[in-house]
Amino acid sequence: MKQFATKQIRNVALVGHGGVGKTSLMETILFVANALDRKGRIEEGNTVSDYDPDEIKRKMSIYASVASVEWNDYKINLIDAPGYADFAGETAGALHAVDGAIFVASAQASQVNVGFEVAWDLAVREGVSKIIFLSKMDKDNADYFRVVDLLRERFGKTIAPAEVPIGVGANFEGVVDLVHMKAYAFQEGEKVEHPEGIPDDMAEVVAAYREKLVESAAEHDDALLEKYLNGEELTTEEIEFGLRKGMETGEIAPVLCGSALKDLGVRALLDLVCEEFDYPGQRGPRTGKSLSGEQDLARKCDPNEPFSAQVFKTISDPYIGKLTFFRVYSGAVRPETSVINARTGKDERIGQLYSMRGKIQTPVDAASAGDIVATSKLTETRTGDTLSDKANPIDFDPIDFATPMYAVAVTAKSKADEDKLGAALRRLEEENPCFKITRDANTGQTLMWAAGETQVDVLVERLKRFGAQVDVKLPKAPYREALSVKAKAEGKHKKQSGGRGQFGDCWIELEPAERGSGFKFVDAVVGGAIPRQYIPAVEKGIQEAMARGVISGNPVVDVKATVYDGKFHDVDSSEAAFKIAGSLAFQNAAQLARPVLLEPLMAVKVTVPPEYMGDVIGDLNSRRGRVLGMDRLEVNGHSVQQISLVAPQRELARYAVELRAITHGRGSYTAEFSHYEVAPQDIEQEIVQEAVKNGFSPHVEH
Repeated sequence: MKQFATKQIRNVALVGHGGVGKTSLMETILFVANALDRKGRIEEGNTVSDYDPDEIKRKMSIYASVASVEWNDYKINLIDAPGYADFAGETAGALHAVDGAIFVASAQASQVNVGFEVAWDLAVREGVSKIIFLSKMDKDNADYFRVVDLLRERFGKTIAPAEVPIGVGANFEGVVDLVHMKAYAFQEGEKVEHPEGIPDDMAEVVAAYREKLVESAAEHDDALLEKYLNGEELTTEEIEFGLRKGMETGEIAPVLCGSALKDLGVRALLDLVCEEFDYPGQRGPRTGKSLSGEQDLARKCDPNEPFSAQVFKTISDPYIGKLTFFRVYSGAVRPETSVINARTGKDERIGQLYSMRGKIQTPVDAASAGDIVATSKLTETRTGDTLSDKANPIDFDPIDFATPMYAVAVTAKSKADEDKLGAALRRLEEENPCFKITRDANTGQTLMWAAGETQVDVLVERLKRFGAQVDVKLPKAPYREALSVKAKAEGKHKKQSGGRGQFGDCWIELEPAERGSGFKFVDAVVGGAIPRQYIPAVEKGIQEAMARGVISGNPVVDVKATVYDGKFHDVDSSEAAFKIAGSLAFQNAAQLARPVLLEPLMAVKVTVPPEYMGDVIGDLNSRRGRVLGMDRLEVNGHSVQQISLVAPQRELARYAVELRAITHGRGSYTAEFSHYEVAPQDIEQEIVQEAVKNGFSPHVEH
């Protein structure tokens, strides 16, 4: 494969809401760049970037897919990123690895979709250059001007209409270049000068949208802004300068239009990518830390620097094995090179290097600064890891992936599935940082954390492909029990069976302790009523009975237990007998101490746009949430409201999904354990009945 200098490489992500045509645009780009003989179709399941079985089945992008093409002596590494919220982690990884993003939007849109907004916020965070491509101009109801106005209303003067369409729907035939004030027609995909020039009936709209363009170009340069505000006309060169400067800083996003399916405007889009997007390293060296974390380091995007790279994507597949995708930030690397992983501190050996085009792997001899490649068989490297030269190691900042907030409990369907489940889950964790596995010590459940229900469905399918079938259900909340009043009772264990018998007798007093204080045991026995060697057995018996629960099978907490009297037998008493006596004493006393159910409450912070506040607050009230306060925050240039509250854990089981529905994907939240409180009577009855149904025998009638 042809080698390209760093300045000839462009790393670009295709981003936007799901279903707007990113994958179709990728197909057309590959086709016009002669990388394909025939364009695939999503409906037929034969596109380059949506090749995973789950993507073909669902007819949607789930994973970021890499494809490299050559265009006018440039190499463009394209990453087609999914647009649905459950898979935003793939988009975050893609935008971390590139220098520019093409935002694809539908010209039929009646609003700015959440997938566009999520990708926009990620792109702002990463500081990448942006171009907006309004596709589907050939469709009925397409309205370029409506969509541009919606975008400017949402993102302000960052949105710079660089052209306006000539015609719409079936009559879409070309564009007016607002920078150079020239009209172009499309001819076999190419832009050619329109024989009639700018149509007379477009003069007013062309002037209006050129004014928006000039305003955006002037906004980010003091000299241009002063000239613009003084009413002077900016020259073409000044407009180009302002646009280029704004694109470099990510503060201007020019808008182009066309049709991905019909190859209208696609070639002009590629030309703009090559001419105006940053080349690798143009924004300066990549900074990081020494492996100890004590020293700041930097790597220039230069093939003569020590090698460094960062992994932005991992594929673990039972058929193609493990593939690791990384961007080279400095130096160069060849197959069989030994490098160091900054996270593990261990050596890894680079396997065969590949230039990727969807699932097609083309072996390459080397990868140099600025390029994106994949390699196989890295054993302990996962997404986000830094790889570097062993003699000059560096650790780049990790990719900022969102924390998954939707959990389900998973259990293997059979013993054979159980044997494979652990390894399969670990492989999924390696490839997807927006997925994690935890073990709930309180409930004993294995929890699978994801972004939402759709991602859970996909992960379950992938586990099946790894040979592990699972059942999923909502996780249990870790309930507890507590006592309400003091109570005393005897526990007596007496058994005679012909030989040596068993005898243990103790009196204990139980009293509720301060919430969160745990268990306290007091030995108040006097006069040798119970020999010293049996006191620990009484304590152990009490603790074992507490662990089994009294009314619902959940552990009893925050108890002070005092043993103050008892009896023993010289021959028949033993530690085992007194442990049983302690357990019986606890059960008997607990029945008199008015046991109650405690439910866990979570400290929650919900972040939503202001327009959804009423609906979100109403929903939180229905979940028994108690709002503690509200704050107004600025996030990526727009205002949001953050609601602080406490809410029962059981009411948050599906909140990640339901908050997304209420806010059309624009809300987010975090939650962490706060404290326990007495559950309402109806909740207690429900939990007790469920425990009885599952075989628990309460010691107290409810």
